Amino acid sequence: MSMVTFDYKKTPITQVADYIIMYAAKSGASDIHFDPHSDGLMVRIRIDGELRDYTLVPTDYERNLTTRLKLLSNMNITESRLPQDGSIKGTFGDLYLDMRVSCLPTNEGEKIVIRILDYTRSLQGLEHLGFSHTNFLKLKRMIAVPNGIVLVTGATGSGKSTTTYSILQTLNKKEVNIITVEDPVEMNIEGINQVQVNSEIGLNFATVLRSILRQDPNIILIGEIRDSETAKIAVRASITGHFVLSTIHTNNSLATIERLLDMDVERYLLSTALTGIISQRLAKMLCPKCRVKRVTTNYEKKIFKNALGIDVAEIYDANHDGCSECHNGYKGRIAVQEVLEIDDDIRLALNNEKLTKEELRKLVYTSNVITLLQDGLTKVLDGITSFEEIYRIIEIDSDVNDDYGAELAKVNEDQKQTQEKETLTETTNSTISGATQSVLSNKPNESKNMEPATSTTINNQTTPTIDGTTLVEQSNVQEVPFTKKTEETQENNSTPQITSTEIVSQPQIISSTAAPVIVSETKSLLNLAEQKQTEPTLVELPKVEVSIEPVIKETVAIPSADNPQIQITGTTPIS
Repeated sequence: MSMVTFDYKKTPITQVADYIIMYAAKSGASDIHFDPHSDGLMVRIRIDGELRDYTLVPTDYERNLTTRLKLLSNMNITESRLPQDGSIKGTFGDLYLDMRVSCLPTNEGEKIVIRILDYTRSLQGLEHLGFSHTNFLKLKRMIAVPNGIVLVTGATGSGKSTTTYSILQTLNKKEVNIITVEDPVEMNIEGINQVQVNSEIGLNFATVLRSILRQDPNIILIGEIRDSETAKIAVRASITGHFVLSTIHTNNSLATIERLLDMDVERYLLSTALTGIISQRLAKMLCPKCRVKRVTTNYEKKIFKNALGIDVAEIYDANHDGCSECHNGYKGRIAVQEVLEIDDDIRLALNNEKLTKEELRKLVYTSNVITLLQDGLTKVLDGITSFEEIYRIIEIDSDVNDDYGAELAKVNEDQKQTQEKETLTETTNSTISGATQSVLSNKPNESKNMEPATSTTINNQTTPTIDGTTLVEQSNVQEVPFTKKTEETQENNSTPQITSTEIVSQPQIISSTAAPVIVSETKSLLNLAEQKQTEPTLVELPKVEVSIEPVIKETVAIPSADNPQIQITGTTPIS
């Protein structure tokens, strides 16, 4: 992604802010970062889990842009010493966006992060979340039970909210009462009672859960189990006839059970209440248009053999140069899951206080459990993601010597050299073709009579031809193609003047002595192209209509009661 530059003297700061948000949303970004630096405000957008520089806002306009964003999110523009949270809901051009905004004071200024909430995957349903057939059947059985607790686990940004909301969409029926307690409420779902936690007034997860149990719920969603008290109430709620769905920050199924035990949840309650655990990660997907197939390395072969028990000779990998539709060979992300359905053996083992971690591991990871690594490698075999991506997101426990870093570096270097050769060859061929046409068009006074055109043969072999141009050495040329020229003689001038050139056969041969010059010209053109890519692009912004839904707070002064839409083009505070 190349950096862009806005014309701040001609473009209002309101249009700049709107354009940045619209561009990020259309690019599929999940977050927009406004990072204050000594030389300005660096704007970065997160696409497919990676932050990429987008533009640098000069210091003179940094405060203007920050104020505009705080106004849009209904924050107090006069407060720059304390952190603030807000939200933006409205239409930007033809896009309706729901965003969460966070403002944090730093030593260089205020840092603002905008989270763009995308409900597309959640609304599509469970079948579009990337579950394998076996894991999908397990999940359907787990959410069909009338009572119990199902936990979705993973690191921050691993898609836990998307999975939980998809499950809620499946369970959302007229005959059930669903109540959620979240911090914050990320997606408004019709027919579901959603409660926003507010710790400033003592409205925390534990307090809300106690009240929820008196609201006759069938299904309870807890946004996150953060402490021992919440975990205990959730487990007790699940054994009293409620179906509980929640999330927790752990790496896998085994770590989830250990975390709940460390939270002092009674073993006999946990063994009865726990129905299943869904652990997941997000892996970048290979671009289907430019992905490349390569031979597996020794380390990859050993991992495939140990995890799946099969020999794999070739796999798909990312084209790190990418194409016009992707970034470095990747486009989009997919979930890699591990689904554990609690059976009677695990329930019995959880009641045993003398059970060791190794014994619990053997019970959890039996033959009917597809681990994160196995599910990831299966997606590698299907060409959905790369081994490099699975190696990045999953900790691989193996006795195999981990020299994958060196192997991968060699593979990437080989691919890079191959691609550079192909690019240089294509550019050289294009330049030679252009030079050939230029030579023909710039020689009007050459002799009109040339040797007949026949095939050119060197040492009984046909010479290579590119775009109709034969590339040979002069000393080996036996026959030369020719061009037929049509002439018209002016009435008052006996000297013939060429007015058109008709190509009868192949163009005139370019000798090998000119090749080095053409190659050097090609390198210069490549260097010039690289320089142009690094130069910032000046963006001319169209006028975009923006409609923001008002969210009135005590800390924000609305300009007019008749017009709650907030607009500002400068840094003058509204009093």
